Formats: sequence, structure tokens, C-alpha cells
Amino acid sequence: MSDTHTPFNPGRLKKLLHRLVDIYSPSGKEEEILHFLSTYLKRHGLPVLSQPVDENRYNLLVLPPEQDVRLALVGHLDTVAAYDLNDYGYAEQGDLIKGLGTADMKGGCAAMVETYMTLYESGHSGVPAALCIVVGEEEEGDGAERLLEDYHFPWAIVGEPTDLRPCLSNYGYVEVQICTLGKRLHASLANITENPIQAMLRLMLRISQYMETQRPQLVYNIRDLFSSQSGFAVPEHCEAWLDIHLPPGSPIGTIATELEEIMLREREENPRLDAELRIVTIDDGYELPEKGRMVDALKAVYTRRSLPWEPQSFQSHSDANQLWAAGVKTILLGPGKLEMAHAPEESVSFQQICLATQLYLDLLMNI
Repeated sequence: MSDTHTPFNPGRLKKLLHRLVDIYSPSGKEEEILHFLSTYLKRHGLPVLSQPVDENRYNLLVLPPEQDVRLALVGHLDTVAAYDLNDYGYAEQGDLIKGLGTADMKGGCAAMVETYMTLYESGHSGVPAALCIVVGEEEEGDGAERLLEDYHFPWAIVGEPTDLRPCLSNYGYVEVQICTLGKRLHASLANITENPIQAMLRLMLRISQYMETQRPQLVYNIRDLFSSQSGFAVPEHCEAWLDIHLPPGSPIGTIATELEEIMLREREENPRLDAELRIVTIDDGYELPEKGRMVDALKAVYTRRSLPWEPQSFQSHSDANQLWAAGVKTILLGPGKLEMAHAPEESVSFQQICLATQLYLDLLMNI
């Protein structure tokens, strides 16, 4: 599997992944998996630090002794909520490892942890690289935010599921909340008031038409659409959430303004409308040039392993957006496919997790 002088342990790697996947760790409730991994790292002799994020949650960091960190490997332990709480755990089917978080991104975390354990066991603890396992990526991004309050790294590798294609660019992200309000009335009197659901549907149709005709390069998703439970009555409230992913270089500020203008036009045409559009999150995308010491080192690793060098753009929002905003040059590179993330049938190739471990090891030894 490897011609390096620092071979890793595939059996140990699989056992670690098995344990990580079997621990349910939705965003905000990572306490059990943090305790397990902290104990695991200490038991194997790694000098792990706990960086508090809130009263119960923390990031796990392994920093090289007396070294300026040139590269951080960053992974997140949290997942989305389970599609089925009775069936989310680890399972094997040939080379495939199935279970919640296998692709996004416990497979990447396991590869990063095994990388550092191998380095320390082989006497290479002085490599100027850090291991940063954070929390909260799927919701608030509070783990990465807290990390960046105390540390800065020139470069980072984020182990999101890229199918092991190096992503030198990351899409931007806009999160939008829309609320429409009305008056709760008996259902038989619906024609004398503005129904918040009907108002919301008109707004959603207008925004969808705008996206499809004016901004076809964007990826938008109506994530949630719900109203107050009203029974046999007109509801008083309706709410929707939109995710918008934008290619690097998109005029993100202009697009946010155009969404607000759609709301203004709807109000002008319908004076009875009581609605609010709020831009909750704006994170710029970015694109790294295909040059620089770390990019060259990674390219050399791909050449050595006879792998095609085909840089891509990562289409999802991730901790990489926060790292980039803080001045950290970030490459996304991890096992698994993005289309499997958050899916009921989430899975990842174990062979690819092993290859990810080898690539991380090669890169750290190169620097």
C-alpha cells in the first residue's frame, strides 16, 4: 500500500472509524465523541489540547512542540441529524463503509488522526503541522470561529469529501430567512385577510424565477418551508430558509441586494403583505492560484503516487470559508463524494480513506 518510510496502520484506522461512526454526534451535541477521541489520542501518546467552545464542547488540537505551524489539517466531528435514529451506525459492504458521517467527514477525521499517530510513533513529532478537530461545522461554525480566535496558520487542508480531488477554490454561501405574517382567522373567513402561506408561495416563485433567469450559475435550495400549526384556521406565520451557493468570484453583495429588491417590489405590489427577508449569513468564495509552496508540495505528492492532478472547486459551504476570511490559504481535500454527504445512504470507500491517509502523510513529510 505504501512505499513511504512511515507506514500507517489500516486495521487501527478502520477500528477508529468504526467507533467514530457509531457515536451519534449531531452538531451541538458532540460531547460523547469528543471525550472518546480525546481519550484515544492521549492513550496513544499525542499531546492533545482542549480548546473550549462553550460550556460542554471544545476543539481538539495537536500542535508540534516549539514549532511555528505551517500547515493545519482541519476536520469536523459533528454531523447533521440522523435520517433514522434506529439505523445510523457503522456498516460494511465490501470496500464501502456506510453510516452517518462516513463521508462528511468522520472518514476524513479518522485519516487525519491516523496520520498524526503515525508521525508521532515514527519519531516525526516535530513536523511543523497541526491537527485541528473542531465542532459545530454543520450549524453555527462555532468550532472554526473559536479556533481562529487563538491560532493562525499560513495554510490548511480541510478534509471535506472531495473524492480526493484537490479543491483550490470554494463556493461562496448566502443563507436567507424569509417570514410572512398574517392574522389568525377561522378558515371560512380566509378571503378577508392575507394568508401568510400564499404570500410565501408568491415570494418563493419570484425568487425561483430570478435565480433561474438572472443567476443560472447559482445553486439554490429551499431548505425549509413551514407555517404555524393552525388547524381549521388561517395561519398567522410562515417561514422559509434558502441556501444559495455561488461560484468563486460571484458578486455576492449584488445578489444579496437583488433578493432584498424582490421583497420590496412584492410589498409595492401588495400593500397588505407583512413580510421580512433577512440575510443571515454571507461567506465569500475564493480561488487559490495553482502555485505556491504548499500547492507545489501537494502536486509533487500526486505525481509520486501516479494520481491525476485535476484541481476542482468545492461547491458547498464549509469551515474553509471561515479559514479563508481569516487569511488562511485553504485547500479542501478528503475522502468521499459530496453527493453522499447528508444522504440516507451515506458511505465512503475505505480504500479511499487509506489513500487519503497516505496523501496527508506524504504531504506532511514533504514539508
